Amino acid sequence: MIFQTGFAQNTADSFFKPSDSLDIKRQNTVIISEAVFTTGTLIALNQAWYAEYPKSDFHFINDNAEWLQMDKAGHVFSSYHLGRFGAEMLQWSGANKKNQLLYGAGLGFTFLTAVEVLDGYSSEWGASLGDVVANASGTALYVSQELIWKEQRIMPKFSFHTTKYAGYRPEVLGSSFTEQILKDYNGQTYWLSVNLHSFAKGSKIPKWLNLALGYGADGMITGNKEDTPPILTSNPKRFRQFYLSLDVDLTKIKTKSHFLKTVFSVLNTVKIPAPTIEFVHLNDIKYHLIYF
Repeated sequence: MIFQTGFAQNTADSFFKPSDSLDIKRQNTVIISEAVFTTGTLIALNQAWYAEYPKSDFHFINDNAEWLQMDKAGHVFSSYHLGRFGAEMLQWSGANKKNQLLYGAGLGFTFLTAVEVLDGYSSEWGASLGDVVANASGTALYVSQELIWKEQRIMPKFSFHTTKYAGYRPEVLGSSFTEQILKDYNGQTYWLSVNLHSFAKGSKIPKWLNLALGYGADGMITGNKEDTPPILTSNPKRFRQFYLSLDVDLTKIKTKSHFLKTVFSVLNTVKIPAPTIEFVHLNDIKYHLIYF
């Protein structure tokens, strides 16, 4: 039994270990998997989301002022991590660095730009140049760090807590917890998690310790403060929130297990709950023993 368990663990670890040279079978697996994921997700989105609304000629909208730019922060986050996962999958197949950055890191921008095209043909929405810029920014954040430092020293992360606002407009902000994670911008916080040791190599700072700078917003029931939902006489006062906190770079935790390294890489998209200072206004500072 011990032998079987150890054999299974070694087999799994061998599977997750990146190839030292190009493995064509692995590369084909990555290409096919990404193609199926992208195509399947776009088809599912079109059927579940866009099919309920009439089509229109392709058009752009300017939504840069909506939701206090929380949606744009979400695009940067999504583009960065989809690109990071794409590059890491190609690294697993043994592809060279150039192909990792050119084809893998571009996955996020390509996928999210395709979503913008769907938006552009929907009468309910429209393609957003602001979204495209945010998508490009997320991709550029990953690629530039690989080119300059050959490592990711600054990583976008995400955290979420439920708010009272979803109850006012559940059809917009989410009627369930999983929907609220995606739709309720009031409960979302986007972070730039900075690895301190990577900027002070040779120091005694733990390699896993990060300093996190966060951005959030509150009081948003509609995209624009001028739009008042029928159930309310006016919108709540909306305001931006800025945070300073500690975080952990899970990829810097030492382990010989390639399976655990993969798990840590996936979980590293989420900010670790930690003591946090919140800046609402210059004269309004709040302290959280634990914030998420």
